[in-house]
Amino acid sequence: MRPAAILLSLVTLQRLGELVLARSNTRRLMARGAHEVGANHYPLIVALHAAWLAGLWALGRRRRVRHRWLTAYLALQAARGWVLASLGERWTTRVIVLPDEPLVRRGPYRVIRHPNYAVVAGEMATLPLALGLPAFAAVASAANAAVLSIRVRAEERGLKQSATRHTRQAEGHSP
Repeated sequence: MRPAAILLSLVTLQRLGELVLARSNTRRLMARGAHEVGANHYPLIVALHAAWLAGLWALGRRRRVRHRWLTAYLALQAARGWVLASLGERWTTRVIVLPDEPLVRRGPYRVIRHPNYAVVAGEMATLPLALGLPAFAAVASAANAAVLSIRVRAEERGLKQSATRHTRQAEGHSP
């Protein structure tokens, strides 16, 4: 098997594992009284990521791996791990709001509001570049920016609702 196909196999397995983790975390959060915000855009997220991965398989599985870009992609995987570890059971692929809980402010969340989306934006570009696909990187990045503009607005609404409720309870007001 070629190095590019091995790389894509590993990325595919990672993403499938993350879906299992996200589904489990979502179930646990919902059982604790959480609710989803912006569910209508979730199919766009799924379609984008599936198309990105399918496109990489179709166009890149036989290409030479560019080590400089691969190194950048691997650095993003370390950042991804930091995000997942910082959110713990609150990490999902959906926008799930857990009322009465403060926002996570540890790890990369101390310095950037949406570090997971920064990581994803980097991945959308660097993995195609690691496979010598600059046009694909540009198209995937543009599509991701469009979807993230919808996603971040939905998440900000959910975070604002949660923060307002948490603040009101901390001040002694009823929900």
